[in-house]
Amino acid sequence: MPAKTPPPAVPPVPPVPPPAPDANVPPPPNPYAATTAQPNPYVQPNPYVQPVPYGAPGYAYAPRTNTLAIVGFVLSLVGFVFPILGSVGGVVCSHIALSQIKRTGEGGRGLALAGLIVGYVITGFWVLYFLVVIFIIVVAASQGYMSSSH
Repeated sequence: MPAKTPPPAVPPVPPVPPPAPDANVPPPPNPYAATTAQPNPYVQPNPYVQPVPYGAPGYAYAPRTNTLAIVGFVLSLVGFVFPILGSVGGVVCSHIALSQIKRTGEGGRGLALAGLIVGYVITGFWVLYFLVVIFIIVVAASQGYMSSSH
C-alpha cells in the first residue's frame, strides 16, 4: 500500500472577488425606471378652481355611542358598592345595549362588553361573598355556645 500524504498545513485560499466597477463609468440606465415629466411652463392656473375650505370633505363623524352601553358600564361599576342594583342592572343593560348596537350600528360595543364583563365578575364576587358569610353563620350556629356557670 502506498503511503498516504498528510493534509496540507495551510487551508485552501478562497477565490478572489471580482474587481469593483470603475467609479468614472456611469451605471447603465434602468429600462424600468419611470420617466420624470417636466412641468409645462406655459400652462396658466385655472381661475375657476375653488379653494379647499378648512372642513375638507372626507372626515366622517364617529357613530353615536349607545346610551344603554354607558348606563350598563356605569351600573356595573356601581356594583362594587350596591351588589344587586349595580352589577345585575349593569349586566341587563349591557345585554340590551349589545342587541341594539347589532341592530342599529351604533357605537359603544366595547363599552357594553366591558359592562358585561365587569358586571358578571362583580356579581360572581358578591355571590361568593354571600356564600362564605352564610357558611360561617351555619358553622357558628351548629357549634352552639357553651356557657359555664359556677
